[in-house]
Amino acid sequence: MPLQKDKRSKKANSSKKSLESKYVYHVRITLRGVRPPIWRKVLVTNDISLVQFHRIIQLVMGWSGRHLYQFIIDGNYYSEPFDDDDDDDLDDLVAGPETEKRASVLLHQVASEEKARLIYEYDFGDNWEHLIVIQNILPIEEGKHYPVCTDGKRSCPPEDIGGAWGYGQFLEAIRDPNHPQHKRMTDRVGKNYDPEAFDLDEANRILKEKKNYIISG
Repeated sequence: MPLQKDKRSKKANSSKKSLESKYVYHVRITLRGVRPPIWRKVLVTNDISLVQFHRIIQLVMGWSGRHLYQFIIDGNYYSEPFDDDDDDDLDDLVAGPETEKRASVLLHQVASEEKARLIYEYDFGDNWEHLIVIQNILPIEEGKHYPVCTDGKRSCPPEDIGGAWGYGQFLEAIRDPNHPQHKRMTDRVGKNYDPEAFDLDEANRILKEKKNYIISG
């Protein structure tokens, strides 16, 4: 009987140590070059890979994931290799040519302090650049599931619109019924598109629904 108690005690201690080794980053993701700003705040654990972080960003921002991306952190470039003939390696995150090393990188390995800044670029044609700031590092709450979106403002721009400059032109067109591009642009996004809208509950529903997709990275 004492042996069983000792086993339970060791298991509890092991679980406690596991929790203590993990933290939660409260990050703010802001799309650069757009005014008023489009942004999200998200709680993520520090042990996710950058591939997983990329997927979280895509989901909370509202991007489709159709285009290539990269993180820029302390002058190093991190992205996924892409081969038109064989895309089996898309989940193997590697550092870009500036670092000349290949590794699966976890978020805490490249950003471990509050106020740390990362750049996330999506779609090298439109060049959507996001500034990511670790606003707080918090203890993990046992029983709570991550990631969680805590706040946000404004809707994600349509893809393949021409980046921040093209998005500005797009907004002018949909807001002015007399604009020569009004019909074409509203047909493209639908009459219900609202650039000011953001649904926090929907963002978290998507994160929960796509949990397996996120953790497969």
